[in-house]
Amino acid sequence: MVAGIGYQIVRGELLRRAESSAIDDVRDTMDRLTLPIGTSDLLWPNDASVTDDDLSNLVASLSGPDRQVIVEYGQEPPRFSESAQVTPADIPDDVRAAARTRIAYRTMTIDDQPTLVVGTDVKRQTGSGAVRSTGMSIFVFVSMTDVDRVLANLRAALLQAGSLTLVIALTVALLSARQVLLPVRRLGEAARALGAGRLDTRLPVHGRDELAELTATFNETAQALEQTVQELSSLEAMSRRFVADVSHELRTPLTTMTAVTDMLSDEAERLPPDAGQAVHLVVAEIERLRSLVDDLIEVSRFDSGAAVLRRETVDVGDELTESLEIRGWTDQVTLRVPDGLTYQLDPRRFDVMVANLVGNALKHGERPVTVTAKVLPSGLEVRVRDHGAGIPREDLPHVFDRFFKAGANRARSGGSGLGLSIAKANAELHRGTITVKLADPGTQFTLWIPRP
Repeated sequence: MVAGIGYQIVRGELLRRAESSAIDDVRDTMDRLTLPIGTSDLLWPNDASVTDDDLSNLVASLSGPDRQVIVEYGQEPPRFSESAQVTPADIPDDVRAAARTRIAYRTMTIDDQPTLVVGTDVKRQTGSGAVRSTGMSIFVFVSMTDVDRVLANLRAALLQAGSLTLVIALTVALLSARQVLLPVRRLGEAARALGAGRLDTRLPVHGRDELAELTATFNETAQALEQTVQELSSLEAMSRRFVADVSHELRTPLTTMTAVTDMLSDEAERLPPDAGQAVHLVVAEIERLRSLVDDLIEVSRFDSGAAVLRRETVDVGDELTESLEIRGWTDQVTLRVPDGLTYQLDPRRFDVMVANLVGNALKHGERPVTVTAKVLPSGLEVRVRDHGAGIPREDLPHVFDRFFKAGANRARSGGSGLGLSIAKANAELHRGTITVKLADPGTQFTLWIPRP
């Protein structure tokens, strides 16, 4: 921008000087002009006539190496400077018209060359003091090639200097920006690392500017976050260990209580009605407590990472049939499995998943309950569907949460709310998934186990 402004200033000054020089030269020549031109009533000169030599001398006095002249006088043919390449047709109409009242000039291109055209009429004063044209017009064509060459050299020099300055300025600016933005970029990378879980991320602090203060604040925040997460992780580990310890400690008294209640259950029919009812209630609650303890122990295994997957090649149909027979659900569930369908999976964990899904359908859905299995290119797919009222739509995202029970009726049910959570954990241990959707009527759970 500076180079452009400088060029425009220099260009304007050079053109102004060239125009001023040409105009002053024409004006000086006019002031020295003593030719007897005009009519006899003009004061100076008088009674003489202009000759061809006079006109030729006038043309020669105005001509120069870079100048061409055209002199027009009355009805006589125009006079041209020696080796002139211009003609009266090259005189612009606006310059010819303006020259009648003043010295007129205009820069134009003639034969691809920049040229300054200066024109004026020669005037003389009459005896009464009036100024009148003598009938002579002078047009001077000044070549501006030298000025144009100087301007071209100036443009090239300014372009080179401007380009070099721009490259240097950009280099300095980029280096400066890099020095400023590098800490910001490092802060961004550190923030992403912190978000990814690398809580030990820290940045070196350099200087005492605002970026250094920001870096120090980031380090303090990261340290506080790491300490908080460590405390929460420690509390979570203590909570898991507490649940696991309590669950294991409850197993022994539960075993004793189960043995005692089995004996009481055998004698319940011979007890008074109130006592027999109490015995049945105690037996049901102990069974519920035992199931809850087993579920908590299973959950603690997953939380501690102690759950181990042991795959075997099994007949899927046989595994499903056995799982239903053990629990007495054979007559309540319709099983649809192709003959000879085999797959590699953990039989015990597969039984837990199927039992939880089918048990959930029998408890909270309505018959018929169907179980279908098939092997797809992506893996084994098992679908469990009931034909009940279905899970409320707003509860679908939470059905696999621990201790979650969908709907008011289910909240009062005897389940622990851990069954679907345990089923999903077993599926994820197989690197699979369990999904749920409304089937209209009822609900459909889909177990997918990828190929090992």
